[in-house]
Parts: sequence; C-alpha cells; structure tokens
Amino acid sequence: MTDTTEDSGEIEKLYEYCEKLNEAKDKSLNKVDYEGIIAAANGSVKAKQLAAQMIPKFFKFFPDLSEQALDQHLYLCEDEELGVRVQAIRGLPFFCKDTPEHLAKIVDILGQLLVAGDNVERDAVHKALMMLLRQDVKTSLTALFKHIGSMDDRNAEDLSTWETIREKVLCFIRDKVFPLKAELLKPEAEMERHVANLVKQNLQDVTAVEFKLFIDFLKSLSLFGQNAPVERVQELVEIIEGQADLDAQFNVSDGDHIDRFISCLRMALPFFMRGASSSNFFSYLNKQILPVFDKLPEEQKLSMLKNLAECSFTAKPQDSRQLLPAVVQLLKKYLVRRKIEEMNFTSIECLLYAFHHLAHKTPNASNSLCGYKIVTGQTSDRLGEDFSEQYKDFTERLSTIEDLSRAMIKKLTQGMADHNKAMAAAKLEEEKDVIKKQKQNATMGLRSCNNILAMTQPLHSKVPSFIGDKKITLSWKETTPTLAAAGKKRSAANISSTSAPKKGTGAGGDFRNPLLNKAFEGLNEGRSRGRGRGRGWRGRGGRGRSYR
Repeated sequence: MTDTTEDSGEIEKLYEYCEKLNEAKDKSLNKVDYEGIIAAANGSVKAKQLAAQMIPKFFKFFPDLSEQALDQHLYLCEDEELGVRVQAIRGLPFFCKDTPEHLAKIVDILGQLLVAGDNVERDAVHKALMMLLRQDVKTSLTALFKHIGSMDDRNAEDLSTWETIREKVLCFIRDKVFPLKAELLKPEAEMERHVANLVKQNLQDVTAVEFKLFIDFLKSLSLFGQNAPVERVQELVEIIEGQADLDAQFNVSDGDHIDRFISCLRMALPFFMRGASSSNFFSYLNKQILPVFDKLPEEQKLSMLKNLAECSFTAKPQDSRQLLPAVVQLLKKYLVRRKIEEMNFTSIECLLYAFHHLAHKTPNASNSLCGYKIVTGQTSDRLGEDFSEQYKDFTERLSTIEDLSRAMIKKLTQGMADHNKAMAAAKLEEEKDVIKKQKQNATMGLRSCNNILAMTQPLHSKVPSFIGDKKITLSWKETTPTLAAAGKKRSAANISSTSAPKKGTGAGGDFRNPLLNKAFEGLNEGRSRGRGRGRGWRGRGGRGRSYR
C-alpha cells in the first residue's frame, strides 16, 4: 500500500510540474519544475514513463540543463522495463524538433539502439529514425553512415558490439531508407550527390555483399541512371576499381584479392557497356595476372577466363593490342597439338571468344602472333616478315581441337538418348534429379563444343574474319526454359558471392573432359561459393574478412 501511495505521489508531482510549465509564459523561469521532472526519471515505472514524455516536451526551454536532461532520458532508453524503454525511444526525435543541433547525436544513439531484440522496441527505433530522416535527411544519413565506416578506431573489446550495430544500421538503410529514396532524397541532385559521397567514403571495409548493395543503390539513382553521361558512369567504374585494388602488386597466393578482382570485373561490365573505360582492368589483367595465370588456383582460372571473355568486346583498340599477345600465348597452351584425353573445352571457348573480339579491334596484331596476312596499310602489318611457322602451328592446334570437339559432340549426342531412357525408367525423384543434371551438363557441353567449332573455322584463312559482334552466345549464358527459375536463383545468389567456381563447376561449368571417361560431373552445381557474413571480402585490412 505504501508503494502505491508513493507512486501516486510521484505521478501527482509530475503532473503538477507539467501544469506549471504549461501555464508559464516564460517557461525558462520554471527551472525547478523541469529539474523535478528530470529527477522523477529515477522513480517508479509509471513515473519513468511519464517523465519520458515530459523531458523532451520542455527540453528546448532549458539549454543549461540539456546535457543533464538528455543523459537522464538515455538511461530510460536502457531501462529494465520494456514499456519505459519504448516510451523513451519514442521521445528521442522530439529533442530535435526545435533544437536541431542535437539531431546528429540522437540519430547516432538510435543507430546503436537498432540492436534491440524486442519487436516493439525495434519498431519504435525505426519510427524514430524515420521521423528524423524526414526532418533532416542529410544530417541523419551522415550520422548513420558513421556506423558503417572503418572500425579501426574502435576499442578492440567492444568490436563485436560495434560490428552488430553496423550490421543493423546497414539493414535499416537497405530496408527502410533505400526503398524511399524518391521521397527522402530531396532536393534530388544535391542529396543524391551527398549520398554518393557518403557511400564512397565508407567502402574501405565492406564485404562483397555490402559492396554490391551499395553499387546497386548508386546505379538506381538518377545521378547514375540510364540517362547519365559517360563521365558519371565512369565514376562508378572508378569506385569499383578502387575496391578491386588495382594499385596493389598482384600476389598469386592472395585468394582474397583474386576473388575481389573477378567479382569487381563482373560488376563493372554493365558500365563498360554504357561507355565507361575498361582500360585499367585490362591493363592490370595483362601486366599482373596473365603472366602468372598458370599459378592461379584451379577453381579461379575458369572464372577469370569467363570474365575476360564477357568483357573482351568492351576493350578499346589500344587495350586489345596490348592484351592480345598474352591471350594468344595462353590460348596456345590450351590448344594442344596432339589429341589427349583431357581437354578443358570451356576455357578454350573463353579464350577463342576473347581472341576474336580483341583481334577484331586490332586485326593486324594477329599477323605476327598467328601468321595471318591482314593488310591495313600500317607498318604494324609486318607483311615483309615470315610468320609461316606461326600460322602452321596455330592452324594445326585449331584442327586438333576441332577433331576433339566433334568427337565430344558425337559422344554427348549419343549420351542424350541414354539419358532419356534412364529418365523414363527412373521412379524416385532423386534419380530423376541426377539424370536431369546429367542432361543439363551434356547440353552445356554441346553448346561449348559447337561454339568452339564456330569460332575456329574462320581462323584457318590467311585473312580471317574475326567475330566482333554477339552472334556467338557463350555456353554458360544460354538457359533452357526448364532452367529459367534456377538461373534466376543463381543470379540472385551471385549478389553475395564471389565469381570463383569450385573445381569442375561454374556458371556453365568447367567443361573439362576425359574423352573416354564420364564427363562434366558437377557442371552446374553452382556458379560460386556462397558469400554470407563472414565469408565475403572485407576490403583491405578491415575486420579480417576475406572474400574467399
């Protein structure tokens, strides 16, 4: 009974303080009343809830008590009682309504409160943040992004806590802010540029998933949209180049950097297609990676070649001329002169495709490399020199791979009938799934071999016609209707994944075929290793997250 009486007394005092402040014309003279409200925040649960409403309400009238009032209110945000915490969180935006100088601090506090485990509490934090974003989106986003940047200056003991906060802030921005960009980012040009700068400033320490998230968001802005000038698109490529770490010396044993380069090159491809320069990527590939290509881990070789093939048509003539010798040298390593049991048809398809597109841009560069007789009227034609041995060697290699491709096509075509019979006899779903996969592998293999034949045949001429358009569709780019849904799932998964496939796998698979043995096992097991939190790369020297 005594406790109830005391509670009633506290509540009556609070209402009395509030009434006096409401009636006062110059509320700043009622400092004692406001101090009483602040003190009541140490009372009963009901008193705390009432104080959580009153402290923000009269906050602006007592600037000399601002620090004391805010500190007391923050204690309420951490109270044992859920009801008290929720009420206190709901009151936080009102500290900024007439005193915007506190907004950045309040947003910072709310960012930390995003770790709340209770749904009601977390919902209150979300609503409070949205109120402040609508009041001043520029200041609010700047404060939120401070939780995303590098944590090098954080106390090591609290690193796990800050990591959790960072994740929650990222989720909030992704789920609550990005979808409302049209409403929140006003004036559009100014705010989109501000957000772009915030993103660029906080990419030093991101995972693959997070980096892809930010790039996707940036390209959704009008600033970088489909109608953006080339210099804006180039700005996105420069951001990706920075993440790819093109200034660093390549270390073939650094799997994280290899994965990051592959992922960034793929990410940049749509921007190359919009006119941005691919020169820096091709230069790094030519000078740093291709010279040590043989030393790359097997699972990353095919992924690198696929990306080279897909990007090759975007190369400028000067890039093509520099890159072509290394591509031809690598192609010859795969184009053996004698028939062997094991051939990597998909890698050959990649290199032939890249060769055609690069040579199309600078045809006479192939004269000294392959012994062709292409005349452009330039001294670089080198028509007075004898390259007949190069021509003989290259065309013999082409003939060998053509024979091997035809043999594999025959083998796969015959195998299709066996797959159909097996499917008709299969009763269990597991058996049917295995057979479907085998048929998909065989179909992919047929595409790869047919592409090889289509690309080698023109190359026997002394003056070949190089393929410079997209009439050849790379084997892993084609999908059948039955695979459409799976293809979409793989595409979505690749947002959070590296491009390095497992050995014998890949989008389209590693078509590595023993001629007389069972082929293409695990061809379509998935394009790449998944990249969840803790699996994606984490910039250079960040929180120790590797891309692998």
